[in-house]
Amino acid sequence: MRKVFLNTILLIAFLANLSVAQTQSSSPDRVYTNPLKVQLGDPFVLFSKGTYYMYGTGKAEDRGFRAYESKDLVNWKPAGQVYFHDNKNGWSDPNTPWDGAYWAPEVYEVKGKFYLFYSAQWKVNPTKEMENFKIGVAVSDKPTGPFADLAPKPLFDPGYPIIDANVFFDTDGKAYLYYSRAAYKHPIESEIASQMRRSGKYKEIEESWVYGVELKSDFSGVIGQPQLILRPPVKLNDKQAAWESLSVTTGEVNRRWTEGSVTFKKDGLYYIMYSANHFGGEHYAVGYATSSSPLGPFKKSADNPILHKNTDKGGIVSGTGHNSIVYAPDGKQMFCVYHGRTTATGSERVVFIDRMEVKDGKITVYGPTTSAQKVPIAPL
Repeated sequence: MRKVFLNTILLIAFLANLSVAQTQSSSPDRVYTNPLKVQLGDPFVLFSKGTYYMYGTGKAEDRGFRAYESKDLVNWKPAGQVYFHDNKNGWSDPNTPWDGAYWAPEVYEVKGKFYLFYSAQWKVNPTKEMENFKIGVAVSDKPTGPFADLAPKPLFDPGYPIIDANVFFDTDGKAYLYYSRAAYKHPIESEIASQMRRSGKYKEIEESWVYGVELKSDFSGVIGQPQLILRPPVKLNDKQAAWESLSVTTGEVNRRWTEGSVTFKKDGLYYIMYSANHFGGEHYAVGYATSSSPLGPFKKSADNPILHKNTDKGGIVSGTGHNSIVYAPDGKQMFCVYHGRTTATGSERVVFIDRMEVKDGKITVYGPTTSAQKVPIAPL
């Protein structure tokens, strides 16, 4: 009798704990706050077999990339270093500026394999360029690696330094690579450049531009020539000129950036989100453009920027940019994942996740937030 009583007590306790766990995992009353407890730049989130994996720039013990994993997009735990520069096909040089510049990793699951796209300094550098960035592709059987480069060389060499790879898989089966041509040794004439020269602030303004190109199905190279997708405005009266030029006009640096892009398709329309201004400054912000074709032409939105600092309105967040997109466990709620800085974190980049909406050709990001937000809805 005593044994039956004890078993009954244990069963009741188990069911009570299960009920609490279920309530905690799916209750709409649960909340989270930004920034998350993850210190990364350029965050990218992959969802695979019920688990989210986050990759980004920085925090690797050895030169390369590490990952975090989560079941709910809110609580993340370290998953270790997933890519090491000295794998059997490693093509990069870790002994160059920025410790090899292992930046902006993104991982995609294709036919049971996981492919890591990233940028780094190429060791083939006969002219000893300071910024010899190229894009590589590594593969693994697991999202947590270890990843090994597909080949002992970058994906391709367009003849200039490139960073911030993003891959878009279209509904017709084709895949496209989007990347940013680095601003290094890329001075461009514009009305902004002329204005800065007249003021005596800068002699020239370098620019980074976003390009797109079709990928080979096995990711061994590209098809055709890269197409120019986005660039900073040329004219001062362009509606995008003021916000995309803040790093220059406020005296931060003599560069204008178009980088950190992410492309997706909804209701037959192609969207590309991008970041402008200096990633290390307060004015880093996100805009977007739309097109009827994956390689453009793209038209920038009059609503830009759609994600930017709130310190000018009494908030604590600045430097918001280089975002990716992920869906909640219910497969419906759309979230913008990005890095930013707060008055408390200083120069350290930390991760934010805020809700976003795409409707009638318009993107809205409900952030940056630091107040309590409802956790993403769990699957039914």
